[in-house]
Amino acid sequence: MTAVRHLLLCLALLPLYSCETAKDPRVVARNAKIRQEPRGNHYIGRRYWVKGSRTWGWVRKPGQPWEKARLVVTNERYKKNPDRLPEFRRPGGGLTNGYDHNYEYRLNGYFSGDEVYDPTTNLILPEFVLQDYQLLDQEPGWLFSPRDRMGNERLPRTHVLVLAAQP
Repeated sequence: MTAVRHLLLCLALLPLYSCETAKDPRVVARNAKIRQEPRGNHYIGRRYWVKGSRTWGWVRKPGQPWEKARLVVTNERYKKNPDRLPEFRRPGGGLTNGYDHNYEYRLNGYFSGDEVYDPTTNLILPEFVLQDYQLLDQEPGWLFSPRDRMGNERLPRTHVLVLAAQP
C-alpha cells in the first residue's frame, strides 16, 4: 500500500475510532489526567513489544492522548533500549527482549525524520532516536481502550494505524 493510500485510509477510519473511545468515561478521565502532565522537551513512551517485531512501542508528546501516539522503531545510536539484552534465551528462562512490555517511560530523544520498514507488522514507521529514558510506571494499564488485550502476539487492533494496515 502506498504511503498516500495508507494515510487516506487512516484519515477515513479516524472518526470511527475517535468516536468509540471518546465516549468511554474511563478514556475521558485518563485523557483529562494526561492533559495535566508537565510539558517539556521530552516524550512519553509505552513499550509495546510484539514477538519478532523491531518496533519499540508508542510515543507521544506530554499532554497528548495516546490516540495521537506514534508507533516507532528506535535508533539506539546514543542509548540502548531499556530492555536491551542479548537476544538469546537467558539461563534459567525468562524474556531477554520485551520483558518491559507495557511499561511507561519518559523518553529523551527526537524523531529523525527517517522511516523504517518493519516486515513483521508490514508497516513503515518513524524512527525515534533515543538519548535517555526514565521508567515512570511498570503497570500503567490499558493503552488505547479499556477493551485492549495487552498481549505481545500482535499490535492492539483498536488503533487507527493498525486498523489501516490490515487487509
